[in-house]
Amino acid sequence: MFPVLAEAQIARIGRFGTEWTLRAGELLFDEGDRDVPFHVVLEGEVEIVHPRGNLEEPVTVHRRGEFTGEISLLADRRSLVRGRARTAVRVIRVERSELHRLVQTDAEVSEVLMRAFILRRMGLLAGGKGDAVVVGSQHSAATLRVQAFLTRNGHPYRYVDVERDLDFQSLLDEFHVTVADVPVLICRGDRVLKNPSNAEVAECLGFNATLQPGVIHDVVICGAGPGGLAAAVYAASEGLDVLVLEESSPGGQAGTSSKIENYLGFPTGISGQALAARALSQAEKFGAKIAVARGVVRLRCDEVPFRIELAGGDSIRARAVIVATGAQYRKLDLPNLERFEGVGVYYSATYVEAQRCDREEVIVVGGGNSAGQAATFLARSSPRVHILIRGPGLASSMSRYLIQRIEETPNITLHRQTQIVGLDGGDHLESVTWSDDATGERVVRPVRHVFAMTGAKPNTDWLFGCLALDANGFVCTGTDLTPERLKQARWAIARPPYLFETSQPHVFAVGDVRASSVKRVASAVGEGSVCVQLVHKVLAE
Repeated sequence: MFPVLAEAQIARIGRFGTEWTLRAGELLFDEGDRDVPFHVVLEGEVEIVHPRGNLEEPVTVHRRGEFTGEISLLADRRSLVRGRARTAVRVIRVERSELHRLVQTDAEVSEVLMRAFILRRMGLLAGGKGDAVVVGSQHSAATLRVQAFLTRNGHPYRYVDVERDLDFQSLLDEFHVTVADVPVLICRGDRVLKNPSNAEVAECLGFNATLQPGVIHDVVICGAGPGGLAAAVYAASEGLDVLVLEESSPGGQAGTSSKIENYLGFPTGISGQALAARALSQAEKFGAKIAVARGVVRLRCDEVPFRIELAGGDSIRARAVIVATGAQYRKLDLPNLERFEGVGVYYSATYVEAQRCDREEVIVVGGGNSAGQAATFLARSSPRVHILIRGPGLASSMSRYLIQRIEETPNITLHRQTQIVGLDGGDHLESVTWSDDATGERVVRPVRHVFAMTGAKPNTDWLFGCLALDANGFVCTGTDLTPERLKQARWAIARPPYLFETSQPHVFAVGDVRASSVKRVASAVGEGSVCVQLVHKVLAE
């Protein structure tokens, strides 16, 4: 986390920056600053502290050969800490644009910096050392949404629960809000948002740089799941001007998985969130721009360069587009489902949701790998996990290693040919009724937590007929585009569509949103990387 650079490394870094001197007590940067430079200490000491009201929590002291910064330097986000000269200091100051050039051209220094930046962010996350405080309730679906949004975007925050924390009232009084206002987000101690949308959270905390509507990007990637992030890494590393638009948080459906164990190169497994965070850091290292909570509402295929309309009224232009918006779990067909979403019914099984279960009995609905991973993860803290599937078994839809793990976990019970038929409760789910389709027997169980992970519905509503879709709403590409479909779409060029190209030239689709794709993380990553080679071809046309 805090390595000391070798003299040769310092000398090479010096070619990217300039020497500065500061007196004791002078600030190098402050919490909330944007476009913060990178500093290497040559003489003296630089203290890093985390402001908390009128107090400062010490983080570390940098001395000769040590350097400032964490992953926000590459992401162009606001600084979460304050850097100050503890003594008179002499430093090498490297501006952000030059830092990007440094990590892209010096492999040895890049490895040292990237590892330290990532570990430092993990340390801030573990200690809740951020610029945000969330005041919420375990009985508030909106609280869970805000917590999940911050967590999956890798942003540290402090959580105050109105049911569990004794000092919550003093905090509410200080910022002139009430329990009825939760969730409340306090940004940098001076701005208060009541029940904010994800977009408002992102704006308040400075997640995104300002989009430039007049700029025509080489490629805009819609969706930051594994396929979209892979495309961003390869496109940016090959010199293309890349913008990634993500409606919520990086990682897509894979980002909601507690652990992925069959992805190449991770023999002990990796959580979907960790995989997404690493991929995001890679993309930002190579200069890709990422905008979160900036959902795409329409693709204008009739305008070239293409115009992509965003929620909120903005629009951006692109010479090529990659659709990587993925799929979402299908919702249970129950009349009062919406009432319990976020307060008993969940579509992710990560640490954030598991905290809500508080060692209570849970139900997982679904027979795919995501459901299997969720069940085994939840079984660590829940006394009983029920898996409900409509079919006769798991062999046709789940990897063998997960089936074996489920069979060997004593507190997991598999219910075959079973489905939920009723949800009941007050302001939180209190009981579930399920039906055995083979016998017709109905069981009412006092279960307060249901994890729904069934099927896949493609996120293609925003295309509005712009691209050819199959009968299930997935985007058709390459050889799936029959002559009839191409004729109907008015394919206007002599060559046939490339492998991942859609019915609109220069628009591609990768990952789960694509018809005929293999719904696996590795497949999405492969498609995203290969697709970039095809983007180069169309940009040269």
